[in-house]
Amino acid sequence: MGLLQRIFDRRRVPAGGTAAAVQRSGDARPPIGVMLLDGLHDLEVVGESFYQDALWQVVGGRRTERVRVEARAAVLLAESDNPYDPNAISVWINGLKVGHLSRDDAAVYRPGLLALQARHGVPIALAAVVVGGGIRRDGPGMLGVWLSHDPADFGVAAIVPPSAPALVGAMRTGLTEALLTDAEDDSYDLSWLQRLSSDPLAAIRELRRLLQHDPDPIDRHFMFCELENRLYRSRDVFASALTEYDEVCTLHDAEMDGIRDSLLAKFGKVPILETYRQMAIRQQKIKNWWQAIWWAERGLALYGDQAARPEAVDDLRERLAAYQAKLTGSKSSSKVRQQKPR
Repeated sequence: MGLLQRIFDRRRVPAGGTAAAVQRSGDARPPIGVMLLDGLHDLEVVGESFYQDALWQVVGGRRTERVRVEARAAVLLAESDNPYDPNAISVWINGLKVGHLSRDDAAVYRPGLLALQARHGVPIALAAVVVGGGIRRDGPGMLGVWLSHDPADFGVAAIVPPSAPALVGAMRTGLTEALLTDAEDDSYDLSWLQRLSSDPLAAIRELRRLLQHDPDPIDRHFMFCELENRLYRSRDVFASALTEYDEVCTLHDAEMDGIRDSLLAKFGKVPILETYRQMAIRQQKIKNWWQAIWWAERGLALYGDQAARPEAVDDLRERLAAYQAKLTGSKSSSKVRQQKPR
């Protein structure tokens, strides 16, 4: 077990402590007793654009230079009352909410997180680093967060060993890397991300407007990603959200060959393309095996042999094999039914 330590503070809350309890503390240290775990695998935090004020407070105030601040602990809290995701896990540093685990990561890590929390009787925390900042044309750049952990602590099997030391941050979707180099690269400008409304419906409208006018492939890629994320999270909010999500994914894919060239030119690798995994899963849920196969094969073709994260390719390959088996099984069952005497 990748256990670093210990209990930071004598004050304790029950194992089901809420995010509200953390937020109320306003303490500079971890506000409650926590168990701090470590490891050599990175874990990405998402949604930091909504918590920039909190992140600047964590690093000691706004500044003009680039930021890299290692946080004493980032507390993971399961949000049972989150209206967008029943598996949501929020991330807190110094009593301030700074983001969430991605929807996919939260679903995988939540059972292990709850088990660890129940076993130790205190919330679970991970080592963290806050990075970003710098000066751009429109002011200070955004901050992001990376966590360091051992998946085995959460009962999760690591697909591949880490390729870099903890907290360096191996490329995932490419957004963190793009934010960090935004100031030096005039070919794209991600400042729109910081200006997005925290209201999901307003953000959806704004992203659609931005896509009508911004020609840059990298900008458009992350705009599509943000729009897809907000539409999918709004599927229980308005009836057409999933239909609109499907349409946006199709539009995104139509531009992906050019986007891929730009991502390769920028990063030298193809970062994780969440669209293809998510659409494959979406078609899987409705048992549309032909479409599930198409999205998995399309994602694999885009990655080629230049994927930044091999596990993304492995995941699509496994899905593709499973979908092909399902399709073959469906055909066989259909044939048997046709031959069966009436």
